Order: sequence, then structure tokens, then C-alpha cells
Amino acid sequence: MSFNIAHGLGMDGVVDLEKTARVIEESEVEIIGLQEVDRFFSARSSFIDQVDWLSKRLGMYAAFGANLNVESEELERPIAQYGNAVLSKYPIRYAENHKLTQVIAPIGNNEPRGILETVVDIKGTYISFFNTHFSLKDEELKVSVLELLEISGKSRFPRIVTGDFNAPPRHEEMSRIKHHFQDAFLKVKKGDAYTYPSPYVNQDTREIFRPATRIDYVFTDDGFEVSQAEAIETAVSDHLPIIADLVLTKIPGRTKQPAKTQSIKL
Repeated sequence: MSFNIAHGLGMDGVVDLEKTARVIEESEVEIIGLQEVDRFFSARSSFIDQVDWLSKRLGMYAAFGANLNVESEELERPIAQYGNAVLSKYPIRYAENHKLTQVIAPIGNNEPRGILETVVDIKGTYISFFNTHFSLKDEELKVSVLELLEISGKSRFPRIVTGDFNAPPRHEEMSRIKHHFQDAFLKVKKGDAYTYPSPYVNQDTREIFRPATRIDYVFTDDGFEVSQAEAIETAVSDHLPIIADLVLTKIPGRTKQPAKTQSIKL
């Protein structure tokens, strides 16, 4: 699963992390890349550690990559953090957060970004799982894609990349990624499975929101077969979560040795 949870903020304007957890739980996924996750961030998410809360609530291993750190004005409070997380039903043997190069714009969002790299141990088979959230700025997106390809290219293990890329499938930089990875949704002919914004009817204004683009992705290298992929319709965030069923069949590009076949529900 890849899921931009917007710190638990639903389309109804209410922060409810339990609703987020239920969507994940009901999907029965085994590894998840989460974006826009708070740790002790502010009153908007009740100053809680959302990574720890979700990990305990779902009974999953967790890793976190903070891309924004803010010193609290209250000495007793820990540093406020915001970034990406990985949850897994399998042990996470390694985690590293790679800070991405920022391209500062005079106006607009200059949010720091990162790629959270993890190595997950699936019954003795290691896979590299990367999770990210890219910028809306084309200049920065181009740099981030090059950095993603460089970082992921160093892995010795089969690779999965998830995230909110803030770019539609026909974007030049998405095409660049697809020279190196397969798009799980295209593999099962669901390239029109839009993920943003989530469907919702504002009961006060009667404004109707419908998904209009696909900016959230699951990419894999050619060691995986994709048996299924879909977007889950929900309004617990402004993004729809996406899931994919993968089967690891070989160690791609590094050896002719076939992998011990593993099924993974993302």
C-alpha cells in the first residue's frame, strides 16, 4: 500500500487516525508506505507520535523518516517531526532516510523532502522498500527522480518504490522512472485508477470532489509479477490509498538465480 494519510485529516475536515487505521487493517496489506505522517507535530494531530500509534494499533513493525524537524517552544515537548513512514508485518532490518535536494522557489511550498529506504525480511528473503513524497515543483521533481534512481540503484535486493509523486503518469519524470521500474497499475491495465482528490460531497456547500488524476504509485523492478492493483475508495484522506499484490519470482538484474517465490500484499 501507498497512502498519503494527510496526518489523519479526512475530507470532512476531521482528524481521525482510527479511521486511517481501519482502512489499512481492512485491506489486509503487509507492507505500507505512508506519507504526511506527524510525530509530536502540533495540536492538529494532538501532539501524538502517529508512527508509534499506528504501529501498535496495527501490530506492525515501523520505520520513520523525518523530513521536517521543528524545535518545540515548550521545553517538555519532544521535537516536532513530519515525514514518511513504513509499516510492515515483517521485520524491518534496516532503515535510512535520504534527504532530497531542495530547489527553493520565491513563492509556493518549499517543504523539505526525503526518501525512506528500508530492508524488509520476508521469511528469509530481503527486499528493499523505498517510500517517498515528491515536490509539486517540476525543477525539484526532476532532481528528486535522479536521486531516487541513484539511491535505489545501489540496492542488492529486489526493489519496490511507493509514494506520492505529485505528477501524473504522462509527466516526463514519471516516464524516466518507468525506464527503470514497472508501474504496478499499468501492468494490470489500470492506469486510469485515479488517486486524487478523494471522492467527497461537502454537506454544507454541496461541493462535489471526484478523483481526477493519478499521482500515487507502486513501482517494482522486474523481479516481481503484479497480480492485482487497485485504488481504495475512501474519504479518510485527500488521497486514495493504493494497493498491489506482488509475487517475487527472481532476483532482477544482479544474478540468474531465481528467488524463493514470495507473495506480498502491498
